[in-house]
Amino acid sequence: MERRVLHRARSLRTIALMAPATLLALGTACAQSPPPVAPVPPPPVQGKPMPANLNSISEAALADAHRLTGLPSDQLRVVSAEPVTWRDGSLGCPQPGMAYTEALVPGFRIRIQAGAQELDYHASRGGQLVLCPAGQSVEPLPSRDI
Repeated sequence: MERRVLHRARSLRTIALMAPATLLALGTACAQSPPPVAPVPPPPVQGKPMPANLNSISEAALADAHRLTGLPSDQLRVVSAEPVTWRDGSLGCPQPGMAYTEALVPGFRIRIQAGAQELDYHASRGGQLVLCPAGQSVEPLPSRDI
C-alpha cells in the first residue's frame, strides 16, 4: 500500500509540474497565432434594373445606333417608338438554338433610321435592349390584344 501511495504521489507531482508548462505552451501558442483577419465585405448587391419608359429606351437605342454605325446624332432619327407586348422572352427576336420563357413580356419597339438603313430595336420594360437583324423579327401582339 505504501508503494501505491508513493506511485500516486509521484503521478500527482508529475501532473503538478507539467500543468504550468502545458499552460505556458498553450498561452504561447495562442499568443503566436496570426491576428484575426478582418471580414471581407460582401460584394455590392446589384439592384434591379430600373424600369424603362419609352423615352429612356428610345435614348438608349439611339446611343447604340450611334455606337454601331458611327453616324452623327443628326443622321439618326426615331421612325417609330411604341409600347408592345412580346409573345415570349425572345422579345420578338429569337436566336436559333436558344430557349426562351413562354410568357408575355411587356416592352417596346423602336425603329431608327440610320442613314440608308433602318434599325429595329426590341426592349423589355425591365430595360433589356436588343437590336433585331432584318428578317429575324417576330411581330408583337396586336395592340388590341394587349
